[in-house]
Amino acid sequence: MAAGPREVLIHKGENVMSGREEQELAGVSLLGNQKTKYPDQYEPDILETFVNKHPDNDYFVKFNCPEFTSLCPMTGQPDFAAVYISYVPGERMVESKSLKLYLFSFRNHGDFHEDCMNTIMKDLIRLMDPKYIEVWGKFTPRGGISIDPYCNYGKPGTPWEAVAFERLTHHDLYPEKIDNR
Repeated sequence: MAAGPREVLIHKGENVMSGREEQELAGVSLLGNQKTKYPDQYEPDILETFVNKHPDNDYFVKFNCPEFTSLCPMTGQPDFAAVYISYVPGERMVESKSLKLYLFSFRNHGDFHEDCMNTIMKDLIRLMDPKYIEVWGKFTPRGGISIDPYCNYGKPGTPWEAVAFERLTHHDLYPEKIDNR
């Protein structure tokens, strides 16, 4: 039942005012689901999107994922990282719980750090067709060296294509002091 431009949604037996209409939430099934199953293998199909209500505004959305894990493809040893995902949405946005479950799905996935970050970026591009996206993994050291792969993408034929090139060519010119890993 509509209450002006908003709908009253029933959540756990209570009326909840929502800033979104029911059809805008179609396809969002994991958020609020108490029976969530955590994937034990790489699972890009778990990602969900919702409609960006402000596609004419350019703005960044940033996710900080400090507990990312994957496996070394050679040794099977665990790799740990903080992963930063920033994007400028187009028509669709990634739903955060599905992103959390997707990132969790790398837990038993054996791939190099660079491959994991590029896979994440490409999966998100296919999912939501953003104007711009960047993914940066800051991995803890193994064997005395840390690896921090950075990848980005700007939608071809838009000003964001030039932004991607600029950010990539000037990325990490002044790296932070490494004393926390």
